[in-house]
Amino acid sequence: MIRVVVVDDDPLVRSALTLMLGGQPDVAVVGEAGDGRAGVTLVRELRPDVVLMDIRMPRLDGLAATRELHAQPDPPRVIVLTTFDADDHVVGALAAGADGFLLKDTPPPEIVAALRKVASGDPMLSPSVTRTLIERVRSGSGDGRAAAAQSRLAALTERELEVARAVGRGLSNAEIATALHLSVPTVKGHVSRLFDKLHATNRVQIAICVHDAGLAAE
Repeated sequence: MIRVVVVDDDPLVRSALTLMLGGQPDVAVVGEAGDGRAGVTLVRELRPDVVLMDIRMPRLDGLAATRELHAQPDPPRVIVLTTFDADDHVVGALAAGADGFLLKDTPPPEIVAALRKVASGDPMLSPSVTRTLIERVRSGSGDGRAAAAQSRLAALTERELEVARAVGRGLSNAEIATALHLSVPTVKGHVSRLFDKLHATNRVQIAICVHDAGLAAE
């Protein structure tokens, strides 16, 4: 069972998400909060697996709340839900440690699928957000940024670099295992080392590094 906390200042959005997720056999909404500060407190009490987090909220916004949650031992997965897909929100959410970024008009089945994917350890971005992120990377990947990314990747072993490139292509652990003829636990071990060596807080940050270095292509 995937335990979820919904944090949004709009009670109608909270109710809609709770109703939608409540109909799933493998999901349980264990709590709701109307602002970021209350959300952080509630998450610390309930220890959910995934948090659905709005960005613009009173007292503490969703990015700051996500940052606080990510600083906790064994933090929950966080999916940022917003009506805005501006690139500063995307990059800000990922920098704060979010594992997914979805627009609120994402169809319910896709939100549920994203929730399951993130709960299993894989990041999830809506298609429009992915396009925004790619454009952001392309427009900002000058020589200095590319050189910095290449320098970070130079610390990886050949196998770790293969795994990093696969993460850069958006593959899940299972897909990487199939592509590289490895077991899923072995892939998880490599990804864990990538977090440490690249100082990344989520898989999307690894992907950005790979894209900056120009190594994401097949």
